[in-house]
Amino acid sequence: MGEATTAGPGPAGAGVAPETDDGARARPARSLSPSRAGDFLTCPLLYRFRVVDRLPEPPSLAAVRGTLVHAVLEHLFDQPAPDRTPGAARSLVEPEWERLTAEEPELASLFEDAGELAAWLEGAGVMLDRYFTLEDPRRIEPAHRELSVEAELASGLHLRGYIDRLDVAPGGEIRIVDYKTGTAPPEAFEARALFQMRFYALAIWRAQGRVPSMLQLMYLGNGEIVRYQPDESDLLATERKVEALWQAIERALRSGDWRPRPGRICEWCAHQAICPAFGGTPPPLPADLPASLAELVGAAEEAPPSQPASLIPASTGPAAATPASTASGRSSPAS
Repeated sequence: MGEATTAGPGPAGAGVAPETDDGARARPARSLSPSRAGDFLTCPLLYRFRVVDRLPEPPSLAAVRGTLVHAVLEHLFDQPAPDRTPGAARSLVEPEWERLTAEEPELASLFEDAGELAAWLEGAGVMLDRYFTLEDPRRIEPAHRELSVEAELASGLHLRGYIDRLDVAPGGEIRIVDYKTGTAPPEAFEARALFQMRFYALAIWRAQGRVPSMLQLMYLGNGEIVRYQPDESDLLATERKVEALWQAIERALRSGDWRPRPGRICEWCAHQAICPAFGGTPPPLPADLPASLAELVGAAEEAPPSQPASLIPASTGPAAATPASTASGRSSPAS
């Protein structure tokens, strides 16, 4: 797929999960998101802390900057194509930061003074400048931005997540684009990012029967693009992995065996003080723990890329899909 893409029809079967009488989306059981699946793959104990114990985590500067940059890139495509310039992107930084702090005032406390905040915002601007070295948004009309994609596998397991951008070429080829505000990892550490992209591709495939032609990771920390072209065999293997992962999480829930998996991610973990790998002791498991993940609120919780993760309501979030495979999201006017 070349760079120039046009807005096309969204995935077949696109729609929004049906609402209940109180206006909330229906939440079928047995559901998994790429973020929570990635947590378990990285460290089962981290999954427990986030999903079972639901322990709070303080916001990090890196994560918040990622949210800010995602928000700017989403709204950049609200502009007419000729106006999608580096200057236009930078002009969105402060308004989007003001929106984020209005939604979550504690973010402002991350900075000691106005000078520190200004330097941090400039760092976001540098990442946005780097984005323009990777592609020309004036030649792209996304079919969807912040696409909430949902699909049901034959086993009844529901997949749900958010795709940063989905492009559909005139010939119908689908490109899934994910923005990363870190640097491209060494090849040995690409597995988690590619698993996330294959997860999205699997959901799109099961929702509409078409395999995305391109998975594209854009690393704005160092200006690299990682591209991968999946095929059906890739996605069938991903499906088996997702099913096995669900079963592994269910076994951990039944046995209470949530073992830590020490690694590089530990450097950024907020739970070292209670992790056995660092001499800590986890809190007792909740007394009212259900027998199955299907009954556990938030088991597939995931925030939209431009929303602070801590703002997901505890009883909602992307916990599941609908019985019919669906996809919904922010669409361009022409789509």
